[in-house]
Amino acid sequence: MVRLTVKDEAGAKAIPEIDAKLKAEGLNIPLVGDFHYNGHLLLAKYPKCAETLAKYRINPGNVGYGDKHDYNFDTIIQIARANNKPVRIGVNWGSLDQDLLTEFMERNAHSTLRHPEEGEARRKDPLSFKEVIYLAMRESALRSAELAIKAGLAEDRIIISVKMSEVQDLIKVYKLVAKSCKFPLHLGLTEAGTPVQGMISSAAAMGILLQEGIGDTIRMSLTPSAGVGELADRALEVRACQELLQALELNYFKPSITSCPGCGRTSSTYFQQLAEEINSYISEQMPDWKLKYPGVEKLKIAVMGCIVNGPGESKYADIGISLPGDNEEPSAPVYIEGSLHTTLRGENISGEFKGILDNYINSKFATTLITSS
Repeated sequence: MVRLTVKDEAGAKAIPEIDAKLKAEGLNIPLVGDFHYNGHLLLAKYPKCAETLAKYRINPGNVGYGDKHDYNFDTIIQIARANNKPVRIGVNWGSLDQDLLTEFMERNAHSTLRHPEEGEARRKDPLSFKEVIYLAMRESALRSAELAIKAGLAEDRIIISVKMSEVQDLIKVYKLVAKSCKFPLHLGLTEAGTPVQGMISSAAAMGILLQEGIGDTIRMSLTPSAGVGELADRALEVRACQELLQALELNYFKPSITSCPGCGRTSSTYFQQLAEEINSYISEQMPDWKLKYPGVEKLKIAVMGCIVNGPGESKYADIGISLPGDNEEPSAPVYIEGSLHTTLRGENISGEFKGILDNYINSKFATTLITSS
């Protein structure tokens, strides 16, 4: 799915046009509308936008203030009901409902605000500021879900997110919310940072939550680098999420490659070049492989650089190659399913290994396809 900002009338008008162009290219991609402040107005004025979007995302912290909050929120929910659309109630700590936060701060000052895991006894000491934030975010999400249900939206059409920008905060608030409801949860740091920092922080936070069974959808909100290149590509967010899910063995998207970092035993950068070549080759072939070879995305490949771990890692993988290190014999043994298959030498190791890889995939996964049909 693709989330699109719908901030004004031009954005609302563009949604059906974007959808039509995608479908004309054979792409049936669900579009999610991200609304702040004026979603009730845009969805009401542009019914084609409301009909086209696959899901609405609304922020209870800025859907309206005072008496207008519930009316504006209800307007969006009624439109969602009419179009049978799910709604993500997305609470962000940076735009948390200030009336609600003030209420919780006052209750905390009078020691009447309690953590859900505490008893009914009056607290002796107030909660910390962050603990109040966690509880206020939880309350904002659950109150909004209750309002949506009262307005007629089915429980199974509600998704919740409670995003913060720090790793430990995200883990704590999501654990709190997960214990409080059964709604699907969308995970993500609200502002993860620049690509490398953002991917590490997001993986650290979401990896812990996903390992504990918390979370149904995820996003890495990365600040793209200026200019061109992979770190400037918005699609890096998607690839990074795929890598995280595959690392946790929760889902699989393409064959995984184990490759060594290099050290004083590696006499050249050839193993790095080969690992990059194989990665690129897999990316190029995957559209075709997905159709021809169901299950190929679970394949494990090893491209190693010396004798220390090379043979072991190569044997552990489905298929692997161990390149010669410093002062080693100039040969590259290839292992398939734990056994030595052949030994490559010469100037065309890359091309020969790709050929062996193609033959292995065809023999292993094409047979599976024929057997299952």
